[in-house]
Amino acid sequence: MTGEIEFGTGRDATIPRPHSEKTKFWQAADIGPVELLKATYITHSFSKHVHDGFAIGIIERGAEGFYYRGANHVAPAGSIVLINPDEVHTGHAADETGWSYRMLYPEADLLEQAAQEAFGRRRSGVPYFPEAVVEDQYLTQLIRTLHATLERSDSALERQSRFLTTLIELIRRHAEDRPAFSRTAAAPQAVAQARAYLESCYPGNVSLQQLVEITGLSPFHLTRVFHQKVGLPPHAYLNQVRVREAKKLLLAGRPIAEVAVETGFADQSHLTRRFKRIVGVTPGQYVLYSKNVQDKPA
Repeated sequence: MTGEIEFGTGRDATIPRPHSEKTKFWQAADIGPVELLKATYITHSFSKHVHDGFAIGIIERGAEGFYYRGANHVAPAGSIVLINPDEVHTGHAADETGWSYRMLYPEADLLEQAAQEAFGRRRSGVPYFPEAVVEDQYLTQLIRTLHATLERSDSALERQSRFLTTLIELIRRHAEDRPAFSRTAAAPQAVAQARAYLESCYPGNVSLQQLVEITGLSPFHLTRVFHQKVGLPPHAYLNQVRVREAKKLLLAGRPIAEVAVETGFADQSHLTRRFKRIVGVTPGQYVLYSKNVQDKPA
């Protein structure tokens, strides 16, 4: 057992207010590129960030507030949060009591494969979920059971079967065709060039002037169209890339202090602050949970 306190899962349950924040982060490598988070947050706030894949979760206690697709949302206990890939969003407690939730972060390819296997040509491409907050008691229970299975069970068949079943039900019940997205038409080549440069030169002290010289746009124009296209300004996207690369190095066994330097952060504390604002756990917790849960399921 993990020794963690479990809070009630129903909206009407009598739930004690937690006095401290708790996080648990791990990977389900046998399923595919899937990361999982179980957490209670009270004062922690996620800065604007994106995920390469989906963010799918259930609120078990309290309520989460977040900004997503140009609007502010509140997800109460019992509801499902659905964030599409590459969509900028935040996360914070909706009130002073905080919130507890379970999150899955599957890569987009996994949902695309599930849709193709279950629906064939009727569901081509990566699924798209138009609603950020969904009320669906049946699916909430499916996600909760799947999450607990991936946390505790070492049965490969159970883990894989529940994962596929849950994804198919999620797609069947709530996915729609992605709407046309025209606001990013301005200067797409320049934005692509800037992104490529940030992806390859993230360890260095990249300046706006360097991006200007590469793209040929003015500083103001570049910053504006980059934000329109990516959803983040260039400096925030650079932090996103650095944290993503730091995760790879941490899982390869590199010391946190070395990872901080190699990914462009000023020092270990700088990495830790940025890492937790985006991932939700510290670098040390990320390494510990990624190793222990898969090695010794309870």
